[in-house]
Amino acid sequence: RAPRPVRPTRGTRRNDDAIHGKGARMFLVSQLIARKHEAGTRTVETVSPETTVLEASQIMNDQHIGSLLVVGHEGGLVGIVTERDFLRRVIADQRDPSETSVSEIMTRSILTCTPDTRLEEVRATMRDRRVRHMPVIDAGRLVGMISIGDLNFAESQSLTQQVEQLEMYIRTA
Repeated sequence: RAPRPVRPTRGTRRNDDAIHGKGARMFLVSQLIARKHEAGTRTVETVSPETTVLEASQIMNDQHIGSLLVVGHEGGLVGIVTERDFLRRVIADQRDPSETSVSEIMTRSILTCTPDTRLEEVRATMRDRRVRHMPVIDAGRLVGMISIGDLNFAESQSLTQQVEQLEMYIRTA
């Protein structure tokens, strides 16, 4: 089944100040992805369907990330595998992670967004559908990944900027 995009209305630890530094408020996924690229942060990690759960968990641990996108042989997005998938579909079922491939446990029904999707739409979709990671697809090409942590930090930065602007207004009034 093909990934379902959220319709727009119109891996290493990150340096949060570099990603979400002072500047214009972010409203679109493209702005958040650009900030992550500017900071030199990898926005997405991928594995093949044949990758073992053990190998995938080692990549996630090394990169300090909570999910990996699974890309098929033709380069298309075929699934996503998360820490929760490991817990529920491997550990709880007492499966051997070195003998289990990510294709056996991955989530195949993937929600995606585009660079033009508003961050508030991504947040609402993540909340309503209870997902923590959303791939960003542009013209059929994978261009990044947005996590709930990215959205939370962007919101925090936005609120900090609003407070600073209000404080400046009060001081100059």
